[in-house]
Amino acid sequence: MKKYIALCLLVILFAACGEQKVKEETEEKEQDTTLVKLTSMQIKNAGIEVGLPVMGKVNALLKLQGAIDVPPQSTVSVSFPLGGYLKSTDLLPGVHVRKGQVLGILEDMQFIQMQQDYLSAKERFQFAEIEYRRQQELNASKATSDKVFQQAKAEMETQRILMRSLAQKLELIDINPKRLTSANISKSVHILSPIDGFVSKVNVNIGKYTSPTDVLFELVNPKDIHLALDVFERDVNQLAIGQKVITYTTNNADKKYEAEIILISKNLNEDRMASVHCHFEKFDATLLPGMFMNAEVEVANRTALTVPEDAIVRWQNKFYVFTAIGADNFRIIPVTPGYQNNGLQQIEGGGINANTKLVTKNAYALLMKMKNSAEDE
Repeated sequence: MKKYIALCLLVILFAACGEQKVKEETEEKEQDTTLVKLTSMQIKNAGIEVGLPVMGKVNALLKLQGAIDVPPQSTVSVSFPLGGYLKSTDLLPGVHVRKGQVLGILEDMQFIQMQQDYLSAKERFQFAEIEYRRQQELNASKATSDKVFQQAKAEMETQRILMRSLAQKLELIDINPKRLTSANISKSVHILSPIDGFVSKVNVNIGKYTSPTDVLFELVNPKDIHLALDVFERDVNQLAIGQKVITYTTNNADKKYEAEIILISKNLNEDRMASVHCHFEKFDATLLPGMFMNAEVEVANRTALTVPEDAIVRWQNKFYVFTAIGADNFRIIPVTPGYQNNGLQQIEGGGINANTKLVTKNAYALLMKMKNSAEDE
C-alpha cells in the first residue's frame, strides 16, 4: 500500500513538473512580441504568400531630396553710398525688376551740395584753363616769367583733379555730370537695379533715413539658381560631376526638370549627409529659392538581395519583413531598404540571405494582426 501511494505521488510530481514546463514555454512564447501566428484559413483569406529573396540586378535609381538654392554671386544686396531719406518705393518681395529700373528715390541736402561743388569746380577749372592759355602765350613771347606760367598750369591741373573727383562721386550716385547744369540741380537721387531678377527682401520704408552700411533691398538673379540635394554618406561615392538628374516638385510630380551635377561637397553635416549642387538645363521662372524638390539619379547597376515591394512593411519609421517559421508562425525582423526598381526592393538585414523564407505578398496583413494582438493584451 505504501509503495502504491509513493508511486502515485511520483506520477503526480512528474505531471506537475511537465505542466509547469509547458506553462513556462507557453508564457515565453506569448511574451515574444516579434511572433505572429495565423491559422491556415487566415493565411488563405489574407492572400499571404511565402517565398525566397533573390539576388538580382538593381538599376539603382537613387531618390534624393533637396531645395532650390541661389549661389552667392546671384544674390545682390543693394545699398547706397550716401545716407538719405527714402522718398518713394513700390517694391514688394517677389516683384520682378529689370536692370537699370528705379528701385527707390532718396532725398538729402548733401546731394544738392555735391552738385553745387561740382559745378563750382567746373567753373574754376574753365577759368584756370583760360588763364593757363593766356600765360602760355605771354611766356612764349617772354612777356611773363616761367614761374607765373608754371603757377597757372598747376592751378589748372588742381582744378581739373577736383572737378574730375567730384564728377566720379556724382556718377556713384547715378547723376550724370555731363548733363548737370545749374538749371537741373536736384535734391533727389535714384536707386537703380544692378541686375535682372526679382526682389527677395525689402528692408526700408518710406521716410526712413538710411546710412551707407544699410542693405536697402536684396535681389536674386533666378537664371543662375541651382538645386541643392542632400545625399547620405553611403551614397555619395555613387555620384559624379556631370551626372544627369531628373527633378520635380512635390505638388507637380508630372512636370520633370533636367539638371546636371556640378559640385559635390566634401564635407558631411551633423546628419552624415553631403550637399550636391545641380545646374538646371533650362531656366523656369516658376522655380523659386527655397522650394522643396525631389530628384532621381541613375547610378551604376549592382547585384543585390531583393524582394517584392509587398514584402516590406513600415512601422514607427522603421522597415521590417516577416520570416516564415514553420507553417503558421511568422517573425518580424528589421531591415534596411535600398534601391527600388521594377517592383523589387533591395534589402539588408541580419540573418537574411537567399535561403531565408519570407512573406512576399500582403505582409501588412501580418503587421495589422500583430498590432491588434498587442492592443488586446
